[in-house]
Amino acid sequence: MCRGSRRLVLSERRFAETAYGLFTVHPEPDFRVLLDVCRGLGSYCRHMRISIVAGLAALLVGCSNTVAPEQVSPTLSRVQADLDAAVAGGVSGMIATLSIDGREHTRTAGVADRASNAPIPADPAQQVRIGSVSKSFVAAILLQLVADGNVRLDEPVATYLPEALTGFEVTVRQILQHRSGLPEFSGDPEIDEYRAALTGRTMTPADELAIALRHPAQFAPGAKFAYTNTNYLVAAMLIERVSGRAYADVLQDRIIRPLGLVRTYLPGTGDTGIRGPHPKAYATFDGVRTDVTRVEPSIPWAAGAMVSVGAEVNRYFMALLSGAVVPVPLLDEMLATQPMAEGSPMSYGLGIMSADLPCGARYFGHFGGISGFLTVAGATRDGRAVTFTWTESPAQEPDVVALLGRALCP
Repeated sequence: MCRGSRRLVLSERRFAETAYGLFTVHPEPDFRVLLDVCRGLGSYCRHMRISIVAGLAALLVGCSNTVAPEQVSPTLSRVQADLDAAVAGGVSGMIATLSIDGREHTRTAGVADRASNAPIPADPAQQVRIGSVSKSFVAAILLQLVADGNVRLDEPVATYLPEALTGFEVTVRQILQHRSGLPEFSGDPEIDEYRAALTGRTMTPADELAIALRHPAQFAPGAKFAYTNTNYLVAAMLIERVSGRAYADVLQDRIIRPLGLVRTYLPGTGDTGIRGPHPKAYATFDGVRTDVTRVEPSIPWAAGAMVSVGAEVNRYFMALLSGAVVPVPLLDEMLATQPMAEGSPMSYGLGIMSADLPCGARYFGHFGGISGFLTVAGATRDGRAVTFTWTESPAQEPDVVALLGRALCP
């Protein structure tokens, strides 16, 4: 989002048009995921109408604490080779966390700190900024509010935020689909989360929306797709208005706490560091590689400021596709993706991307870029999930189709 990391923002958009993705959805719920999500969360699960009793026997029969080495090792070897190749190509570091048949596997390459040359450890789990993967969380919460009867997808946003979008007749569905035509705020010189952290400058969502609305609409609502951070700025503002609470608190109560994501959070204004163990992130300014780990989170806010670890991002996507986050009828709408561009293999639904992997599996997930960090994440219903994070923008676009295929295809 910052000027120095504009290359990452552009990388997001190119990934959106060229990358392949995550999840094949089976008609039966994944009871292992539901049990893991619901354990100890009775009231929330009842609210989401999740029932795991019918599948308990199926869960227990044949359940094992181990995965045969011959099933896992080839995948892990392929992924490690990809990480090593990225570092050999000049990236400071890279992390991959795979969830395969209920087990977590983390592989790393490169250094956590270029000054000390300390390697990135696999344990403890490393927190990273997940950038626009945050958008999927925004969409899921908004769809929960739709399920509760508090929001209607095809209602104009102005119904809920009458003062916010004067002159823009866009619907809730269109902002979640990136088909609203709203102007982009993140390309403005004022939107620079790295330099804002250096100077102590903060912004409010209203400040950023005002910056966006200085510019004309990109196109008529619904006319086409354009990946635009303003859409998710508005979506989170809508959540705050309807719920009467801060977005970070709603996120905590509706997704983070119910799913047990103890190392996942949305930093508050002024919380420029990363709270837990983490690698440093780097970007190059005027030919000088610079530590850009500290950023001002009020700049990307709900559209891109979340911090997490790979295993918890994986857990979120697996839970989402199981119906444990968004009720199934609305989940179907969320996953009803449309092409992002003519001829592109990538499609976009309501806060989620999809495409076909080389092995025929269907991918659903998201990616995100923010100062120094680039994340590609997703999962499949056959027991596989992966989160990749680069700690520096690669000199050349990685082959994301091949990368995800080697991690998610058996």
